[in-house]
Amino acid sequence: MTALTVLAIDLGAESGRVMAVHFDGARLGLEELQRFPNPLTAVRGTLYWDVLHLWRNIQQGIEKGKAYHPASIGVDTWAIDFGLLDAGGNLLANPIMYRDARTNGMPEAVFARVPRREVFEQTGIQFMQINTLYQMMSLVVSRSPLLDAAHTFLTIPDLLNYWLTGVKVCEFTNATTTQMFNPRTRAWTGEILDALGIPTRILPEVVPPGTKLGTYEGIPVFAPATHDTGSAVAAVPTVRPDFAYISSGTWSLVGLEVPQAIITDAAYDANVTNEGGVENTYRLLKNVMGLWILQQCQATWREQGAGYSYDELVELARNAPPLKALIDVDDGRFLPPGDHPQRIRDWCKEHGQPVPATHGEIVRCVLESLALKYRAVLDTLRRLSGQAVSAIHIVGGGAQNGLLNQFTADAAGLPVIAGPVEATVLGNVAVQLIALGELDNLAQARQIVAKSGIIGVCEPRQSPHWNDAYQRMWHP
Repeated sequence: MTALTVLAIDLGAESGRVMAVHFDGARLGLEELQRFPNPLTAVRGTLYWDVLHLWRNIQQGIEKGKAYHPASIGVDTWAIDFGLLDAGGNLLANPIMYRDARTNGMPEAVFARVPRREVFEQTGIQFMQINTLYQMMSLVVSRSPLLDAAHTFLTIPDLLNYWLTGVKVCEFTNATTTQMFNPRTRAWTGEILDALGIPTRILPEVVPPGTKLGTYEGIPVFAPATHDTGSAVAAVPTVRPDFAYISSGTWSLVGLEVPQAIITDAAYDANVTNEGGVENTYRLLKNVMGLWILQQCQATWREQGAGYSYDELVELARNAPPLKALIDVDDGRFLPPGDHPQRIRDWCKEHGQPVPATHGEIVRCVLESLALKYRAVLDTLRRLSGQAVSAIHIVGGGAQNGLLNQFTADAAGLPVIAGPVEATVLGNVAVQLIALGELDNLAQARQIVAKSGIIGVCEPRQSPHWNDAYQRMWHP
């Protein structure tokens, strides 16, 4: 092992950054080179990503990182969204954000042509109207000229990798999230896509994480797990196989690492997802709405003149009465942006729950409801996989929410190990270091991450009230 630096480009739904990660053979040190917002632009009701803004900041961050003579570069981003290129490799239109309303009614349009069960059988992916499949179907239904003009489909990290290297491929972990990829055949689902009128000619080769794509100004560019959750899970700091993870941020991805996709009637009924991971693993998980709801509450109260920090919101919740009001955080009304405090009050009123009156009660409602939903998901995943769980690892920015970590431990009756906060960056880097030959495998990488990022452990507190609340919400 030698001392070296690699660059990690990590883009989330709210912001992006370029990080220099220094490796001395035993530990990883992180240095932020460039941080920038990831703004949405609304044009006549459509929500667009500003990918040229992202590209400009990525270039600036890499320029700063050149001082370290980096050994490589890797990109990870959110999943699902994509860009379409013409025959000359030019981006045809700004990518549209997954929360845009164009997917309204699209699952039904798909199932009118291909049975819902068959879609799951061939993809193993959770049904969510934001999925790439339904975004593509919206182009078919609207007879968008983009489909005729398109020569290549690339997910967001693949688009950025193309701009870095000139190579047009899709990386495995991101391709699996599209609901257009078959994990059994490890190929695009041509039969389904043909039936839907989605052109398979535009779908590129799929490559595994760790593939060298090319170079950017002389710096090797590798595909890590380009899906940010794939990178986050790669950085779970454990050597034990019996762990669960929650990649906690705007979304909460609650899951297990399994050796193969689980595509069964029971998995279909539970609406779980099988996303590709590193070293031929799969991530058996469910998407939970996550801290998005709290972020929207914060934004609403800010507009009303109450500008709370996250720490202040947590303190308000800590002082509110426990387990008073609970919601299903995955109710569809919480998906789009808007006045989530009112939506929470409305949900409680409609479902016979006490209506939270104060800001603290609303925040506590969100956090406790998340913890109970995590338990419900983990119970389902353990049943489907037959896999035991001895601890829950919470990684990502949400790992800093100590109150939610404790609620999760209490609700699930399992210890919660929090951190690393920078899981996506560390997992991105781990795959780069393996590809460079500096680390042998993912197990070794996780041991090194454990030295760099665990921030706390929450032991479960025994209380019958959590079991009562769980029964009230999930087994009435």
